[in-house]
Amino acid sequence: MRRITITAASALLVLATGCGAADMTKQASPFADARGAKTVTLSVQSWVGAQSDVAVAQYILEHKLGYRVDTVQVDEVPAWDALSQGRVDAILEDWGHPDQEKRYVEEKKTISRAGDLGVTGHIGWFVPTYLVRQHPDITDWKNLNKYASLFRTAESGGKGQLLDGSPSYVTNDKALVSNLKLDYQVVFAGSEAAQITQIKQFAKEKKPFLTYWYAPQWLFKKVPMTEVRLPAYQEGCDADAGKVACAYPHTPLQKYLNTGFAHSGGRAAAFLKKFRWTTEDQDQVSLLIADRKLSPQEAAKTWVESHPSVWKKWLS
Repeated sequence: MRRITITAASALLVLATGCGAADMTKQASPFADARGAKTVTLSVQSWVGAQSDVAVAQYILEHKLGYRVDTVQVDEVPAWDALSQGRVDAILEDWGHPDQEKRYVEEKKTISRAGDLGVTGHIGWFVPTYLVRQHPDITDWKNLNKYASLFRTAESGGKGQLLDGSPSYVTNDKALVSNLKLDYQVVFAGSEAAQITQIKQFAKEKKPFLTYWYAPQWLFKKVPMTEVRLPAYQEGCDADAGKVACAYPHTPLQKYLNTGFAHSGGRAAAFLKKFRWTTEDQDQVSLLIADRKLSPQEAAKTWVESHPSVWKKWLS
């Protein structure tokens, strides 16, 4: 996600990187850019929404189009390098990396745009809705310091805790805390899975918490949360990472293909360009994976079997 890269070691990721999975920070997939072979290599990010995209795409490629699909784990920024070099063929959910887009799409032309995913992503700071009922003004960032004591934890050093996921996320949170002069400390849970576990535990005990979180995400259906209003986002307000003092934007999530694959990838490339679904579709698959504990393959099969009118358009 200029988002984030939400976990490198999430248990969910282990489930999602099925057949022939590899750590692309260490090696290339032997199936990427295999000329003449009906193989496709998809980059799978570690947050569950991206896993859902890949699971459904993989299922259709394998079961409807007859491809061999390899999925590989790559953190956000290295994924662009891997895609440019042809070590992976596609990224299906990018939350906005303008520097990489300029370098690889506009200048080197080794990566090609493959269109909108159909889902709009948004990062923000959230508090549980049950806390908002007690303190309605807590949803304005200007009042956060007044409530800092509610969010203190053993890890936050006497300040309020702002819970983040992994240190590898690309976030503005440390800059926001500093530039808005907030009496808070960013504390990393370590992964999306660990962050979800902490949020669910706080909610079970009805404890206050302030967390970096994002939509779409299935957890909202289990733990209702309300966004804290940060200073309004304006174009360019986040251009200087150290000076950011504004909210995160709403980002239409994008797909990208290796340029060689985009031109010679046949039905697989054509399908991935047409692959476009809704937030509700993605959340349905994510809920099956993360909450009901189905494997990504099982979740994808369940969704595909119940939504033929959606995915058949991607094959036409």
